[in-house]
Amino acid sequence: MKKIDLYKQVTAYFEKAMPVAETELHFDSPFQLLVAVVLSAQCTDKRVNMVTPALFAAYPDAATMAQASEEEIFSYIHSVSYPHNKSHHLKGLATMLTEEYGGVVPDDVDELQRLPGVGRKTANVVAAVVFDQPAMPVDTHVFRVANRIGLTVNSKTPLQTERELVKYFPPELLPKAHHWLILHGRYVCQARKPKCDQCGLTAVCRHHASLKKGGCDAV
Repeated sequence: MKKIDLYKQVTAYFEKAMPVAETELHFDSPFQLLVAVVLSAQCTDKRVNMVTPALFAAYPDAATMAQASEEEIFSYIHSVSYPHNKSHHLKGLATMLTEEYGGVVPDDVDELQRLPGVGRKTANVVAAVVFDQPAMPVDTHVFRVANRIGLTVNSKTPLQTERELVKYFPPELLPKAHHWLILHGRYVCQARKPKCDQCGLTAVCRHHASLKKGGCDAV
Protein backbone atom coordinates (compact mmCIF):
# COMPACT_ATOMS: atom_id res chain seq x y z
CA MET A 1 0.00 0.00 0.00
CA LYS A 2 1.24 3.47 -0.86
CA LYS A 3 2.11 5.64 2.11
CA ILE A 4 -0.46 8.29 1.18
CA ASP A 5 -3.20 5.64 1.00
CA LEU A 6 -2.21 4.28 4.42
CA TYR A 7 -2.52 7.75 5.93
CA LYS A 8 -5.93 8.18 4.31
CA GLN A 9 -7.17 4.89 5.78
CA VAL A 10 -5.77 5.65 9.22
CA THR A 11 -7.34 9.12 9.14
CA ALA A 12 -10.71 7.72 8.06
CA TYR A 13 -10.61 5.18 10.90
CA PHE A 14 -9.81 7.70 13.60
CA GLU A 15 -12.28 10.28 12.29
CA LYS A 16 -14.99 7.67 12.85
CA ALA A 17 -13.66 5.93 15.96
CA MET A 18 -12.34 9.01 17.75
CA PRO A 19 -14.12 12.11 16.40
CA VAL A 20 -13.22 14.03 19.55
CA ALA A 21 -9.56 13.74 20.50
CA GLU A 22 -8.18 16.13 23.10
CA THR A 23 -5.49 16.31 25.73
CA GLU A 24 -6.32 14.60 29.01
CA LEU A 25 -4.40 17.21 30.98
CA HIS A 26 -6.56 19.69 32.91
CA PHE A 27 -5.86 23.40 32.44
CA ASP A 28 -7.58 26.78 32.22
CA SER A 29 -4.95 28.87 30.44
CA PRO A 30 -1.94 28.53 28.12
CA PHE A 31 0.35 28.95 31.14
CA GLN A 32 -1.36 26.15 33.02
CA LEU A 33 -1.12 23.81 30.03
CA LEU A 34 2.57 24.64 29.67
CA VAL A 35 3.16 23.79 33.33
CA ALA A 36 1.12 20.59 33.08
CA VAL A 37 3.04 19.41 30.02
CA VAL A 38 6.38 20.08 31.74
CA LEU A 39 5.15 18.05 34.71
CA SER A 40 3.94 15.22 32.44
CA ALA A 41 7.44 14.34 31.19
CA GLN A 42 7.98 10.68 32.15
CA CYS A 43 4.87 10.92 34.29
CA THR A 44 1.23 10.01 33.69
CA ASP A 45 -1.42 12.60 32.93
CA LYS A 46 -3.49 11.07 35.74
CA ARG A 47 -0.79 11.85 38.28
CA VAL A 48 -0.28 15.36 36.91
CA ASN A 49 -4.01 16.05 37.15
CA MET A 50 -3.90 15.04 40.81
CA VAL A 51 -1.16 17.58 41.48
CA THR A 52 -2.13 20.62 39.44
CA PRO A 53 -5.39 21.74 41.13
CA ALA A 54 -3.58 22.78 44.33
CA LEU A 55 -0.56 24.05 42.36
CA PHE A 56 -2.71 26.26 40.13
CA ALA A 57 -4.78 27.47 43.07
CA ALA A 58 -1.57 28.73 44.65
CA TYR A 59 0.09 29.90 41.43
CA PRO A 60 -2.53 30.50 38.71
CA ASP A 61 -0.21 32.45 36.42
CA ALA A 62 3.44 33.09 35.62
CA ALA A 63 3.71 36.15 37.85
CA THR A 64 2.60 34.36 41.00
CA MET A 65 4.74 31.28 40.31
CA ALA A 66 7.77 33.47 39.60
CA GLN A 67 7.47 34.84 43.12
CA ALA A 68 7.51 31.37 44.67
CA SER A 69 10.66 29.58 45.71
CA GLU A 70 11.68 26.25 44.20
CA GLU A 71 11.04 24.66 47.59
CA GLU A 72 7.50 26.01 47.68
CA ILE A 73 6.79 24.72 44.16
CA PHE A 74 8.33 21.37 45.10
CA SER A 75 5.90 20.99 48.00
CA TYR A 76 3.04 20.86 45.50
CA ILE A 77 4.64 18.57 42.91
CA HIS A 78 6.76 16.19 45.01
CA SER A 79 4.72 13.15 43.89
CA VAL A 80 5.50 13.54 40.19
CA SER A 81 8.64 12.14 38.56
CA TYR A 82 11.84 14.20 38.95
CA PRO A 83 10.21 16.84 41.18
CA HIS A 84 13.45 18.65 42.01
CA ASN A 85 14.32 19.21 38.36
CA LYS A 86 10.77 20.19 37.51
CA SER A 87 10.56 22.65 40.42
CA HIS A 88 13.69 24.29 39.08
CA HIS A 89 12.29 24.41 35.54
CA LEU A 90 8.91 25.80 36.62
CA LYS A 91 10.51 28.55 38.65
CA GLY A 92 12.75 29.39 35.70
CA LEU A 93 10.07 29.39 33.01
CA ALA A 94 7.67 31.42 35.15
CA THR A 95 10.40 33.99 35.77
CA MET A 96 11.35 34.21 32.08
CA LEU A 97 7.71 34.49 31.01
CA THR A 98 7.17 37.30 33.50
CA GLU A 99 10.35 39.22 32.74
CA GLU A 100 10.62 38.74 28.97
CA TYR A 101 7.10 38.00 27.72
CA GLY A 102 4.89 40.01 30.04
CA GLY A 103 3.52 36.79 31.50
CA VAL A 104 2.12 35.72 28.11
CA VAL A 105 2.98 32.29 26.73
CA PRO A 106 4.44 32.78 23.23
CA ASP A 107 2.80 31.00 20.30
CA ASP A 108 6.08 30.40 18.47
CA VAL A 109 7.72 26.97 18.86
CA ASP A 110 11.25 28.39 18.81
CA GLU A 111 10.38 31.01 21.42
CA LEU A 112 8.76 28.39 23.61
CA GLN A 113 11.92 26.30 23.52
CA ARG A 114 13.85 29.18 25.08
CA LEU A 115 11.95 28.56 28.31
CA PRO A 116 13.64 26.35 30.95
CA GLY A 117 12.47 22.75 30.78
CA VAL A 118 10.68 23.21 27.45
CA GLY A 119 11.90 20.95 24.66
CA ARG A 120 10.53 20.50 21.18
CA LYS A 121 7.79 18.08 22.21
CA THR A 122 6.47 20.36 24.95
CA ALA A 123 6.62 23.38 22.65
CA ASN A 124 4.72 21.51 19.95
CA VAL A 125 2.04 20.42 22.44
CA VAL A 126 1.40 24.02 23.46
CA ALA A 127 1.41 25.17 19.83
CA ALA A 128 -1.03 22.44 18.80
CA VAL A 129 -3.39 22.42 21.78
CA VAL A 130 -3.56 26.09 22.73
CA PHE A 131 -2.88 27.81 19.43
CA ASP A 132 -4.21 25.11 17.06
CA GLN A 133 -1.07 25.29 14.97
CA PRO A 134 -0.06 22.51 12.52
CA ALA A 135 2.37 20.94 14.97
CA MET A 136 3.02 17.26 15.71
CA PRO A 137 4.41 16.60 19.19
CA VAL A 138 6.08 13.20 19.35
CA ASP A 139 6.11 11.39 22.68
CA THR A 140 6.76 7.69 23.30
CA HIS A 141 3.18 6.77 22.33
CA VAL A 142 3.26 8.66 19.03
CA PHE A 143 6.74 7.31 18.23
CA ARG A 144 5.71 3.71 18.92
CA VAL A 145 2.27 3.74 17.28
CA ALA A 146 3.44 5.51 14.12
CA ASN A 147 6.19 2.94 13.64
CA ARG A 148 3.99 -0.04 14.43
CA ILE A 149 1.24 0.94 12.03
CA GLY A 150 3.75 1.86 9.35
CA LEU A 151 3.12 5.59 9.23
CA THR A 152 6.86 5.78 9.76
CA VAL A 153 9.37 3.07 8.94
CA ASN A 154 12.65 2.67 10.80
CA SER A 155 12.42 6.15 12.29
CA LYS A 156 15.24 6.48 14.79
CA THR A 157 14.38 9.74 16.54
CA PRO A 158 11.28 11.72 17.53
CA LEU A 159 12.31 14.43 15.06
CA GLN A 160 12.39 11.93 12.18
CA THR A 161 8.95 10.73 13.20
CA GLU A 162 7.64 14.29 13.45
CA ARG A 163 8.90 15.19 9.98
CA GLU A 164 7.30 12.11 8.42
CA LEU A 165 3.93 12.66 10.10
CA VAL A 166 3.91 16.35 9.19
CA LYS A 167 4.66 15.41 5.61
CA TYR A 168 1.65 13.13 5.19
CA PHE A 169 -1.09 14.34 7.56
CA PRO A 170 -2.93 17.43 6.26
CA PRO A 171 -1.82 20.51 8.25
CA GLU A 172 -5.32 21.15 9.61
CA LEU A 173 -5.45 17.60 11.02
CA LEU A 174 -2.07 17.56 12.76
CA PRO A 175 -3.24 18.74 16.21
CA LYS A 176 -6.01 16.13 16.21
CA ALA A 177 -3.81 13.41 14.72
CA HIS A 178 -1.37 13.94 17.57
CA HIS A 179 -4.12 13.06 20.06
CA TRP A 180 -5.32 10.14 17.95
CA LEU A 181 -1.93 8.50 18.12
CA ILE A 182 -1.35 9.29 21.80
CA LEU A 183 -4.73 7.98 22.94
CA HIS A 184 -4.49 4.92 20.70
CA GLY A 185 -1.09 4.16 22.19
CA ARG A 186 -2.25 4.80 25.73
CA TYR A 187 -5.33 2.59 25.63
CA VAL A 188 -5.05 0.15 22.70
CA CYS A 189 -1.62 -0.08 21.08
CA GLN A 190 0.18 -0.35 24.41
CA ALA A 191 3.92 -0.90 24.66
CA ARG A 192 4.12 -4.36 26.19
CA LYS A 193 0.84 -5.95 25.18
CA PRO A 194 -0.96 -4.20 22.33
CA LYS A 195 -4.68 -4.95 22.32
CA CYS A 196 -4.89 -5.93 18.67
CA ASP A 197 -8.28 -7.55 19.25
CA GLN A 198 -9.65 -4.11 20.09
CA CYS A 199 -7.99 -2.29 17.20
CA GLY A 200 -9.71 -1.33 13.98
CA LEU A 201 -6.43 -0.84 12.12
CA THR A 202 -5.20 -4.44 12.02
CA ALA A 203 -5.97 -4.75 8.31
CA VAL A 204 -3.41 -2.05 7.48
CA CYS A 205 -1.03 -2.37 10.45
CA ARG A 206 2.55 -3.36 9.66
CA HIS A 207 3.12 -4.73 13.18
CA HIS A 208 0.00 -6.89 13.09
CA ALA A 209 0.94 -8.25 9.67
CA SER A 210 4.37 -9.24 10.98
CA LEU A 211 2.79 -11.09 13.90
CA LYS A 212 0.53 -13.04 11.55
CA LYS A 213 3.59 -14.05 9.57
CA GLY A 214 5.39 -15.12 12.72
CA GLY A 215 7.82 -12.21 12.59
CA CYS A 216 9.26 -10.24 15.44
CA ASP A 217 8.49 -6.54 15.24
CA ALA A 218 7.80 -5.54 18.82
CA VAL A 219 8.53 -1.85 18.71
